[in-house]
Amino acid sequence: MATVLSNILNVLITILLFFGIILIHEFGHFFTARIFGMKIYEFSIGMGPKIFSKKTKTTTWAFRALPIGGAVQLGEDYESEDPDDFRNKPVWQRMIVIVAGAVMNLILGFVVCIISVLAGKDIATTTVSYFDDTAVSSQQLQLGDTIVYMSGMPIWTTTDISYCLRNKAAEIDEQNSLAYFDMTVIRDGKSVDIHVPFALIGDDDAGNSAGIKVDFKVLPEDKNFFTVIKAAGGTFLTEARLIWISLIDLVTGTYGINDLSGPIGVVTAMASTLGESIQLMSFSSFLMLLALITINLGIFNLLPIPALDGARFLFLLIEAIRRKPIPAEKEGWVHFIGFAALMVLMLVITFNDIVKLFGK
Repeated sequence: MATVLSNILNVLITILLFFGIILIHEFGHFFTARIFGMKIYEFSIGMGPKIFSKKTKTTTWAFRALPIGGAVQLGEDYESEDPDDFRNKPVWQRMIVIVAGAVMNLILGFVVCIISVLAGKDIATTTVSYFDDTAVSSQQLQLGDTIVYMSGMPIWTTTDISYCLRNKAAEIDEQNSLAYFDMTVIRDGKSVDIHVPFALIGDDDAGNSAGIKVDFKVLPEDKNFFTVIKAAGGTFLTEARLIWISLIDLVTGTYGINDLSGPIGVVTAMASTLGESIQLMSFSSFLMLLALITINLGIFNLLPIPALDGARFLFLLIEAIRRKPIPAEKEGWVHFIGFAALMVLMLVITFNDIVKLFGK
């Protein structure tokens, strides 16, 4: 019974945090619109039918049934004579309002990265400080080497090193069970290119190597203002790059629709990670997942997909270049079609989340 109550509490906390991420996003739109004196018709969290709403002098505040987003309605999809309506404001002001939501998510992501660094025991650098007794990477790597590139990818955190070892192509020496990776390190103040071997460990049923042995450790760094900000910045860039790589993999077919997660999948993953973090009394993993989600929301919203902020910004950029707005009706139809397509995709993803949840 206690376990069930604990799981329910974790889910409720996660849902509140998820709504908080959405709230931060919509607040970015709301705050900048207020600064520029735009009329705000509705501020809503969630989509679908209203569960609760309250109308003030100029704005309706609403809470809707489906926890898959939110909206700040500024009258952007129709023409109006009101000088305070969105479409009648200078284009540069509208650009700021449109990107403000995503920017707020990215700022929140950076703040969570800072908290995650502060919550950890120490700051991990990318400088080699120790080799296992059976290490093979020590044939090329040396103590004190700072890894700055691996397989052509800039290395900012230890997560980048792990990612390269798991996902980047390596030169395989099957006879000696070794995988070689190209690295660039800073050694004695100079940049040095090396070809580093790692031991292959284990085989799966098909005879393929199950992994690569990481046979070294990195130097920890004391926490102070500058090292915390530097580590948080590296973590932020790592998370953002992984999101971008995942989007590219999705477009190129490396990942399929079954690999995507919607609100149910996200909440389930967050609740599970929160529960594990509470048991281990270490919240770094949960904070990293929280940072990943809010950074992902910021980046995804900036994509030029109809109905998303990125597409609205693109229309404004076209207007700024041609010095003439695209008719509201035509732009509205583009966003409506995009929104309908996103809702269909969301239904499919949500169905897959439910199948996965009950399958477990």
